[in-house]
Amino acid sequence: MALESINPVNGELMESFAEWTPEQTRETVAAVAEAWPAWAATSHSRRSALLTKTAQVLRAAKEELAQTMALEMGKPVREGRGEIEKCALVCDYYAANGERFLSAEEVATDASRSYVAYRPLGTILAVMPWNFPFWQVFRFAAPALMAGNCALLKHSSNVPRCALAIEGIFRRAGLPENVLRTLMIGSGQVNAVIENPHVMAVTLTGSAAAGRKVAAKAGEMLKKTVLELGGSDPFLVLADADLDEAAKVGANSRCLNSGQSCIAAKRFIVVDAVFEPFLARFEKEMAALVVGDPRQEATQVGPQARQDLLEELHGQVAQSVARGARVVLGGAPLPGAGSFYPPTILIDVEPGMPAWQEELFGPVAAVIRVKDEVEALRVANDSPFGLGASVWTRRLDKGEEMAASLRAGAAFVNGMVKSDPRLPFGGIKVSGYGRELSRFGIREFVNIQTVWIR
Repeated sequence: MALESINPVNGELMESFAEWTPEQTRETVAAVAEAWPAWAATSHSRRSALLTKTAQVLRAAKEELAQTMALEMGKPVREGRGEIEKCALVCDYYAANGERFLSAEEVATDASRSYVAYRPLGTILAVMPWNFPFWQVFRFAAPALMAGNCALLKHSSNVPRCALAIEGIFRRAGLPENVLRTLMIGSGQVNAVIENPHVMAVTLTGSAAAGRKVAAKAGEMLKKTVLELGGSDPFLVLADADLDEAAKVGANSRCLNSGQSCIAAKRFIVVDAVFEPFLARFEKEMAALVVGDPRQEATQVGPQARQDLLEELHGQVAQSVARGARVVLGGAPLPGAGSFYPPTILIDVEPGMPAWQEELFGPVAAVIRVKDEVEALRVANDSPFGLGASVWTRRLDKGEEMAASLRAGAAFVNGMVKSDPRLPFGGIKVSGYGRELSRFGIREFVNIQTVWIR
């Protein structure tokens, strides 16, 4: 199987990479394992300096890397620049805070001295997706490397250029050659890598189906996993919300990365008292978004990353409409070359429809009318997913109260759900388990070791 870099603007093959043989993969895994003892023995200050340098390399290459994303998976170039800046930020964050997060914690016991130490585990396999091809790698890699682990990156097969660029960035920053390596393999070799005794743990960002497969194999091998899976985030609009702001932020959230974001607002749950005025504002904001070539500065919504993804998305829309949903805006692929799907709004969405139950991974919003706040909360939690949620109200106490009842890993009041290096990130239910970022993320892949001394 070849790993192909295809431009979603026109469907043209830009470059093809031969998949590694199993023997090449095993050799690389062994080389990374061999590099680990020296890396684990490297001082925190040295690792910190290398992460700081990595951030500098990222910022210097920002334009080049943004163009790579635009060409390979269709990310609007101005969003690509922001993604690289965020990667640099997470490197800076762990460079500044990693040693403190990993410092031994003294505990008073019957020993002369006892403490908790955070030791690196070894080699961690990262199975990463295409939609944020740099950020989702760096939010794992920065804390994992700072903790003294080595990393194997199995990136999505449609972003091989991004995968190779990431390895090159760390190399240019001065990291030893085999501390982080990209595996040029398809999904068919993932089980064998997990089975490899040199691999100590696995992290995956992707679909629930992929998460189940990786978790099953890792569980069979008794290896730690962290899973960040899909989301169908509710966006609750209460009667006293700032409707102009909610509509503007809601449209941006739904269509960020051309709608291909796990934490995008997807189910807009609006109380009856403000349903019509919110819908009118929301339709205006969605309709104003510029769809086009992601390399153009004016573009806000680029193509879907692959043609099969566009077809799957439209299938979900068509099935929902067939069961009674109504299209207010968009609703069909754009004619011509490329995998373009316009900003779309569905109303009259009911339980059982794909737009209610499934994740719509593209610029399609389901706007759901509910009677009141009680029903809004019930509908928000009526989902197999539990990644993020957003509540819009001028009563901050009410917003905080509802946040406490939302079954999600993150709850935002009057703001768009986003990841921040300073805060833990992850989900519950079908959205996965474990946490990335903040002090929690760096401690996911360490041996939390008790030391007792008489």
